[in-house]
Amino acid sequence: AEHQHVRYNPLRDDWVLVSAHRVKRPWQGQLEKPPPEDVPRWDPNNPLCPGATRANGEVNPQYEGTFVFPNDFPALQPDAPEPGDSDHPLFQAAAARGVCKVMCFHPWSDLTLPLMSLAEIRVVIDAWAELAAELGASYPWVQIFENKGAMMGCSNPHPHCQVWASSFLPNEARLEDRTQRQHLSQHGVPMLLEYAEQEALRKERLVVENADWIVVVPYWATWPYQTLLLPRRHVCRLQDLCDSERDSLASIMQRLLIKYDNLFEVSFPYSMGWHGAPTGPYLEEDCGHWQLHAHYYPPLLRSATVRKFMVGYEMLAQAQRDLTPEQAAERLRSLPEVHYKQRSK
Repeated sequence: AEHQHVRYNPLRDDWVLVSAHRVKRPWQGQLEKPPPEDVPRWDPNNPLCPGATRANGEVNPQYEGTFVFPNDFPALQPDAPEPGDSDHPLFQAAAARGVCKVMCFHPWSDLTLPLMSLAEIRVVIDAWAELAAELGASYPWVQIFENKGAMMGCSNPHPHCQVWASSFLPNEARLEDRTQRQHLSQHGVPMLLEYAEQEALRKERLVVENADWIVVVPYWATWPYQTLLLPRRHVCRLQDLCDSERDSLASIMQRLLIKYDNLFEVSFPYSMGWHGAPTGPYLEEDCGHWQLHAHYYPPLLRSATVRKFMVGYEMLAQAQRDLTPEQAAERLRSLPEVHYKQRSK
């Protein structure tokens, strides 16, 4: 807790430098603007709102729950041509095809997941699982991710996420596939199933838990208040969750995200995403080494206006953090589970 050391991340096969004493250093760097508190519930100029006109001229329906539509500016398209043969091993390219979708969680722009009801969050989870199964029928990788807040590149103040399906396994997926496969081969148990069991026993990095799920600040966390959401049983993919597990997932997500907002009493920015076993052609293979999980990567470090920057040493050497995962977990764990905006009610 007091002296610098490095910790191994078995999921990524890399290391992070922990320098807990540096959290006391004075800060005279950039201060971020807190997110606006006066987001209108409906704005005709917000392209994600019901009835609004998007950039391509299409008008959104008057949706009342979730709403999924093709991304108007997709990073992946299904009919991209082959890049052609390489004339040198140092200059390689390969085909990249896919589809990109946007999913609105709720028709109201002034809501975020922690302020939605459990029933509304459950609808989001069901929509995630449906998209994962639908796109996963043909694509090897389906990446569900949410960028929350302008600090994380979110361009529209409206509760939503993105779903990108690709014809290839992205770098993080390939890496996690290799490390989890190796762990099962060497130890006879899925890595993250064993890890969840260990963290449930040790409790020092535990944030919240219930009968089906556990949330921890991982031992190898890079971002200050990074968390890892894990099922207690062996589950390969989001669409494999049963009804009761989806209900308890809605509950634990809401509890975690309320704690995040309560930390600095601000709508907490983060990037999060689900990782599960590959799909498409991999549906015919044994993917028992995989364990479903979600990563949450929030950038805030000391307050609503001071963030962690991944620069310098992080870009040129390896990841580094200024407070221990145990300290971060203790702080999150001790926070109330009633949202700061709802306490007066």
